[in-house]
Amino acid sequence: MKRNHIIVALIFLIFFVISLLTNILGPIIPEFIASFKLSNSMAGFLPFAFFFAYIVSIPAGVLAEKFSAKTLMVWAFGLATAGAFWFAFIPTYSTALPSLFTIGIGMAVLQVVINPLLRSAGGEEHFAFNSVFAQLIFGLASFLSPQLYSYLVTELQKNPLPDNSLIQTLSGIVPANQPWVSIYWVFCLIAILMVGVILISKLPRIELQEDEKAEKASVYSMLLRKRVVILFIIGIFVYVGTEQGIANWMSRFLEQYHGFNPQTDGADAVSSFWGLLTLGCLLGLVLLKFIDSRKVLILFTSFALISLSYGLFGPAHYSIIAFPACGFFLSVMWSVIFSLALNSLKNHHGAFSGLLCTAIIGGAIVPWVIGGLSDLIGLRFSMMVLYLTLGYILSIGFWAKPIVNNKTINLKTQKD
Repeated sequence: MKRNHIIVALIFLIFFVISLLTNILGPIIPEFIASFKLSNSMAGFLPFAFFFAYIVSIPAGVLAEKFSAKTLMVWAFGLATAGAFWFAFIPTYSTALPSLFTIGIGMAVLQVVINPLLRSAGGEEHFAFNSVFAQLIFGLASFLSPQLYSYLVTELQKNPLPDNSLIQTLSGIVPANQPWVSIYWVFCLIAILMVGVILISKLPRIELQEDEKAEKASVYSMLLRKRVVILFIIGIFVYVGTEQGIANWMSRFLEQYHGFNPQTDGADAVSSFWGLLTLGCLLGLVLLKFIDSRKVLILFTSFALISLSYGLFGPAHYSIIAFPACGFFLSVMWSVIFSLALNSLKNHHGAFSGLLCTAIIGGAIVPWVIGGLSDLIGLRFSMMVLYLTLGYILSIGFWAKPIVNNKTINLKTQKD
């Protein structure tokens, strides 16, 4: 199909909201631990509950064949609304797990729908660039999410309350000793608004190409017998695990080893992590116009390993800078790995996309493993698992052989 800028713009907006709802766990995990008296292992089940929902990615790909993208988006945000309301109305650890799982299902469905649509509506040769731009928007929302949380908590703790209708309303429905729960009331409102935006949007029905549609079970079985498919599934798994492993445990690490306040310093560090991820996307957008995406991946991953080392083993004033800096170097990984994966197969991109999105459960497994190990060997040594995940990402830059390379500008040719 021809490039459709309206659809691309809507996809970017959806990426923004997905990030806003997804990446709040990092700064509020210390709040969960304090409010519900949790161990690190129990806290590790929070991101596990959310990201394990991505196991529905393949069924969601099948549903995409039966229902329009618009219908699935409405249902996905409907689930997000229900999940956010559930926890906001009954804020307990036992309700947090199923409510996060419900929100996660909605986000999984959205990911399955919008990634092939971005490739189709934005143009195959522009997919790497558009994916990094989407990651930029994703990072911007992730930067704003902790700031929104800090604002709400700060305002709700003021006495007297500020003359603000939102704060006044939230103060009447949020437990006085759990002002951080207010963020889920706001998420509920945002999800409802997104349902309205999608319903009133006049979007043409997108007919996906044959190679972008979900396939029969036999096709998934065939794909899973391909070595390159398995390798890229692992690539997405370890990337999301790395991203969430750092974002979710950073604040707890800084509190436990260096005495930083998680409500202020920790939240700011997580916010900076996502803010720097956004800035990294800007540099990535430029580099991908001139350099092969595999070389960009190798460069950024190498610096991520260095930054992680300073975060884990450096003194306090290095650690609080190095952990957020990891976000800068992680910035291009998702989009580059995903585009390399889809551009490594000639067909069955819909089925492959479903398998790749299923691998997002890495965001469930890796933080959970870190939390579980931390009760045995300490958080510092348990976070060394991230050396293995980053090492695998580094290897992708060497063995990936895409059929379609990202389009680059040859300055020598341009000059001639």
